[in-house]
Amino acid sequence: MEQQRHALITGSGSYIPTLKVTNEDFLSHTFYGPDGTLLQKSGEEIIRQFELITGIRERRYLTDDLVASDMAYFAARDALGSAAIDPETLDYIIVADNFGDIRAENRRSEQVPSLAARVKHHLGIVNPQTICYDLPFGCAGWLQAVIQADGYIRSGEASQVLVIGAETLSRICDPHDRDSMLYADGAGAVIISAAPAHEAAGILAHLTRSYGGELAYLLQMGRSSNPAYPEDTLFLKMQGRKLYEQALKFVPLLISDCIAKAGLSIGDIDQVLIHQANQKMDEAILKQLYVLYDLKQVPDHLMPMTISWLGNSSVATLPTLYDLLSKGEIPHHRLPPGRTVVFVSVGAGLNMNAVVYQIPQSDHHHYAG
Repeated sequence: MEQQRHALITGSGSYIPTLKVTNEDFLSHTFYGPDGTLLQKSGEEIIRQFELITGIRERRYLTDDLVASDMAYFAARDALGSAAIDPETLDYIIVADNFGDIRAENRRSEQVPSLAARVKHHLGIVNPQTICYDLPFGCAGWLQAVIQADGYIRSGEASQVLVIGAETLSRICDPHDRDSMLYADGAGAVIISAAPAHEAAGILAHLTRSYGGELAYLLQMGRSSNPAYPEDTLFLKMQGRKLYEQALKFVPLLISDCIAKAGLSIGDIDQVLIHQANQKMDEAILKQLYVLYDLKQVPDHLMPMTISWLGNSSVATLPTLYDLLSKGEIPHHRLPPGRTVVFVSVGAGLNMNAVVYQIPQSDHHHYAG
């Protein structure tokens, strides 16, 4: 019987929108509380508190002439060039997103055709065996798509999978809700390729948990915080405090269980690549993870962050972070051969997941055949 293959990331790419939006750009906004009451704090005070908690100073928005599938295509093209493979050899294209394409002039989600089908079209792929589908799984969608790609690779169902995360949160956030300052746009992509069984690297373990039940609606679509806004216009709304509490309760345990599943301990982990949701929350998760191992001190430079300048772009944060790291574009952080990292994400539906990944000792472009 043929030995099981490993799944390796053999290329990466990203698209960072060109429109830079700073915190000061929100000074002219009028903010309301969840109960529809006008906030009496000054814009300066609201922004100062927001930056202190989230670590966000600026974010990127998509220009009006583009949509999410355009960004996904740009990131995919970058990843394919990085991996040096022919797009026609792709077995799957999986796009993690939650809102489809939303146009600046008509902010209604376009879910048909799927973003993956649109990316295949933009890439000019004619191979009917390149299967395309979208994966809506909250902010944890991109990592869940990586987990699915790993399953395809290990089963022999696929040898090359393109996994993309793309979202335009700027087009579904409420301009009268302070949470709108969290959200950003972007896209990131990786090529997941089959490697020989003797290659002791790649995806070592993964875990996923869904705490839907009573926690399913911590993020949902709802009316504007501004009671004067039309009732039929819905925006992304979040119970931020409760989401923070539940993430801190469950995510560290998930990470430690995933590390144990890989046969490793926290001392074997060189970096934690976590969904860039909120700097304070991410730091608290990491600190609590180390408490589970009876360690009080978190090593320096363990958790690279991009949220200060890219904001929270949902499914795009992790693949964009990985791409920037792999290309040496984040100060004080590198991804040298042999390094073991943990990917972590949490999002709507209270879906959360983790992947332990070891970078190969040699810089292989691709193995699949």
